[in-house]
Amino acid sequence: MVTAAEHLPGEVRRTVLANARLIDGEIVDLTVVDGRIAAVTPAPAWPTPDPSAPGDRVDLQGWLVLPAMAEPHAHLDKALTAEMVPNPTGDLLGAIDAWVAAAAAGAFTHEGTVARATAALGLLAVHGVTAVRSHVNVTADVGARSVVAVREAAATFEGLLDVQLVALCGTPLVGPEGAGTRAALAEALAAGVDLVGGCPHLDENGDGPGVIKVCLDAAADAGLPVDLHVDETLDPGMLTLRDLARAVTDRGFEHPVTASHCVSLGMQPPDVQAAVAAEVAAAKISVVPLPQTNLFLQGRGHPAATPRGLTAIAALRQAGVIVAAGGDNVQDPFNLVGRSDPLETASLLVMAAHQLPGDAYDMVSNQVRRALGLEPVTIAVGDPADLVAINAASIRAAIADAPRSRRVFRQGRLVASCDQELRIHR
Repeated sequence: MVTAAEHLPGEVRRTVLANARLIDGEIVDLTVVDGRIAAVTPAPAWPTPDPSAPGDRVDLQGWLVLPAMAEPHAHLDKALTAEMVPNPTGDLLGAIDAWVAAAAAGAFTHEGTVARATAALGLLAVHGVTAVRSHVNVTADVGARSVVAVREAAATFEGLLDVQLVALCGTPLVGPEGAGTRAALAEALAAGVDLVGGCPHLDENGDGPGVIKVCLDAAADAGLPVDLHVDETLDPGMLTLRDLARAVTDRGFEHPVTASHCVSLGMQPPDVQAAVAAEVAAAKISVVPLPQTNLFLQGRGHPAATPRGLTAIAALRQAGVIVAAGGDNVQDPFNLVGRSDPLETASLLVMAAHQLPGDAYDMVSNQVRRALGLEPVTIAVGDPADLVAINAASIRAAIADAPRSRRVFRQGRLVASCDQELRIHR
């Protein structure tokens, strides 16, 4: 494993990522100064590194270099609990009921949550992720305890990962009966969450617009963005996404807004998809499809012509909406499998959402960065040097093979690597 040298505070940090292969096949040297790409130059056929030159040199040996990946929608407080919290029915309500019952039984300790969240972040980092947004349960009975635990885990990755936490408010949230959840949200805001979240389509009284209002009000008061779970259902009669777009537009909400899942939009006829997508674009709402979990949870009641549980990706992209795909749950009651690898998400986008490999990779890298408010990476001078080097021939091959051999750079510094190779010994 190659490691970067330590640098003194205030010292210019310079790294050369040598023999990097771009997607067009060109072999280049990438010079990184203070976390940004300062030069992209053809790699010499016979390099003669100057040992007296300042900075570090990492030889990438012709590996494919791509923008680092990012995860727009994790659940770090739930990750890696599949053995602890079984979901016999396999559907969304079964997963929710199983989680609520386990929490009520005291199955989750602070130390356990910290350990699992730390392990999940480590898996994301080694697979090529440099930015993560995670939803964390905030409920009347739990308060902000899970937020505190996940923030503790995230602190161990400071300088390695950008981590954003969303206060995922439980139900009820509206009216007098929602006072406990709103108090928990206030506690989570004080604990330092980065966004306000909730599930308007799951409101017990069907008051999705009311949940949206509470979340937007709280976010506006705190000066924070919003990321809501929206329409995680195949019911075409539920279209909370349109309510969200109109609420954001009508009140002139000034902060970024993200709508995750949006499954029911995929059940609408094309003209409704296009109309709603136009409203979402006008409201500047980013949409996060989550193929792993929704392919697992949705469609169990449709034994014939089973829907895929995905939002209307093509209509949203055509309307100009930022569409950033994520992995969602990983090995918990909401998704029994998952590898914490955005290349798995990209593969499902190719197979289940009919996206081309280049578009699929963009949806797990730069589109995520845009949704998270981070600069995109085009491997051009001036870009942030958040990169992943993969031992693959092309983006298509990287998605198809998901090679273990990867090196991950954040601001030009090597932060994670995996050089394992599969071998057959006879």
